[in-house]
Amino acid sequence: MKCQILHESRGRIRVHFCQKHMTLHQADMLEFALSAVSGIRRVQVFDRTGDVVIRYVCPRSDVIRALARFSYHDKKAQSLVPDRTGRELNREYENKLVTCVLRRILHKAVLPMPIRRVICVFKSIPYILRGLKCLLQGKIEVAVLDAVAIGVSVIRGDFDTAGSVMFLLNIGDILDEWTHKKSIDDLARTMSLGVEQVWLRQPDGSEVLVPVSSVERGDHVIVRTGSMIPLDGKVLAGDAMVNQSSMTGESVPVHKSEGAFVYAGTVVEDGECVICVEQTQGGGRYDRIVKMIEESEKMKSAAEDKASHLADSLVPWSLGGTLLTWLITKNPTKALSIPMVDFSCALKLAMPISVLSAMRECSRNGITVKGGRFLEAVAEADTIVFDKTGTLTLSSPRVAEIIPFGGRDEAEMLRLAACLEEHYPHSIASAVVEEAARRGLLHEERHSRVEYVVAHGISSTVDGERVVIGSHHFVVEDEQCRIPDERIFRHLPKQYSHLYLGIAGEVAAVICIEDPLRAEAADVIEALHAAGIRNVVMMTGDNERTARSVAEKVGVDAYHAEVLPEDKASFIRAAHEAGQHVIMIGDGVNDSPALSEADAGIAISTGAAIAREIADITISADDLYALVTLKRLSDALMARIRWNYRTIIGFNLGLIVLGVLGILPPTTSALLHNGSTLAIGLRSMTDLDRKS
Repeated sequence: MKCQILHESRGRIRVHFCQKHMTLHQADMLEFALSAVSGIRRVQVFDRTGDVVIRYVCPRSDVIRALARFSYHDKKAQSLVPDRTGRELNREYENKLVTCVLRRILHKAVLPMPIRRVICVFKSIPYILRGLKCLLQGKIEVAVLDAVAIGVSVIRGDFDTAGSVMFLLNIGDILDEWTHKKSIDDLARTMSLGVEQVWLRQPDGSEVLVPVSSVERGDHVIVRTGSMIPLDGKVLAGDAMVNQSSMTGESVPVHKSEGAFVYAGTVVEDGECVICVEQTQGGGRYDRIVKMIEESEKMKSAAEDKASHLADSLVPWSLGGTLLTWLITKNPTKALSIPMVDFSCALKLAMPISVLSAMRECSRNGITVKGGRFLEAVAEADTIVFDKTGTLTLSSPRVAEIIPFGGRDEAEMLRLAACLEEHYPHSIASAVVEEAARRGLLHEERHSRVEYVVAHGISSTVDGERVVIGSHHFVVEDEQCRIPDERIFRHLPKQYSHLYLGIAGEVAAVICIEDPLRAEAADVIEALHAAGIRNVVMMTGDNERTARSVAEKVGVDAYHAEVLPEDKASFIRAAHEAGQHVIMIGDGVNDSPALSEADAGIAISTGAAIAREIADITISADDLYALVTLKRLSDALMARIRWNYRTIIGFNLGLIVLGVLGILPPTTSALLHNGSTLAIGLRSMTDLDRKS
């Protein structure tokens, strides 16, 4: 692509693309294609001017080569662009804002006063009608104050004041709507479907793992416990309890059987089903997520509710103060200074913008937050509960050793284990499958229908024999599989987690899983303590020995070993009864009950789909420092909200006092009030954390 270098400095280059006009889609293609180049850290594309600013740490020649090779016709570059990027939304509201300001300037500069007065009266009608409608409904809210302030100004002939009030209210509405839609758009795109592979049932009944992009309408897809439904379709066979909270906001699972319709992005909590695909693109999942976010009460934090209720409750006092001032002073100018200055606009504008901006900032840091109240919960939390596997330890454990019993073949035991484990989304299962692949072991389907027992293991039938794989509790105690060699069994390597494989009522092998700790785990826990978390607890299904070793290394305050999913949830309930505010962090199907029970459930992005679905917050799997960032942003958000309260109440109360004393005329009070509202709103849109 032909372009010209305009300016460059160390690690930064600005180029101009030589084309008459750059469309929004072309700008997106350019941004995502260049961002995909290794070593390029940030790309800013200005479609209006055709300029691109690139910040890089790679050799300069790599950047020049990427610019030269780029083409709008490159299919790979086109595939990098997601369905929605937010650029079109930003352009829409930029244009609205600029149009509003230019119209105001032109009206004042060009139109004669008589015409401006007529326009002012015409524009005031909707505000007055909204105020009257509010009164007819028996409510005294902000719309009434706006109507009084604008209406009285028009009646008194103070058209400049009325026009200024309406202009600033319009600006505030545009900014409020823009911030809301932008934050919701960012959040919805982050929550969009991320399924890459699915199990496809073949005509002969076998199953093949294929990319979701290759699935066509009419194909039969198998979805099991803990997995996300990848595409819209109808259930052909099976029974499943499906969590549809991403579609409906309702967390209670819904039973789906033959003939029922299921939606992309929902998650199978229990059971399995065969789905006939009807919509290969997910059937508008993005739009359904947006609708759910907009309608869900989850979006409102207690601080937002408090601000909204306080704003409405202050309206009658403002009107009462207006009437009292007029009765005492008989001065309409002093009385009008009160409805010109109200607390409601700033309270209702600043608090939601602060929360939604914080959610957007979290998204930039690899943190997805499903509602403002969960940021508030994190800020208030004093107890945090960690699952061990995939959270304090790396999400990619590996097989360290395989110990067969009864003269069985080690490779055959691994092959059989992988055949069962490949059907379920868990880091331990993935480790077994990856080890089989590394050894070149093919594990074609030899079993009948597999059954997943949450937090225990998997059972099936192979060559007419019952086969189970899972924890010691499941295989040895529940399934009562006999141990063939007690001596070897007692001396299993203590440094590893153990996965037991049982065949026909006998333990056939033990697979030793190396579950390395995250390098940053101890530092993160220390940082969380410093941030105000008093009690850090680790809960794991592993044995006492392994749990104690991990707990000592990472520095948790307490640990609990060999726990079941219901034990984790019970612990959190007990903590609530003791007056504690609890965060839960996990990544597996077995963490789901505890994630639901916590004030804020946090899932790891690479964890099971059901964990991500139920969780209130999802963090990147790259490292646990995202937790520290989340805590810091949550605390900063609450500090900003408190600052907003003090500033709004203090500043506007001062304006009212000065207006009643006759020091400030209503026009000046209105301008200062609306100016401060706009300034506080704009400040609320800025980053909370300069480090992010």
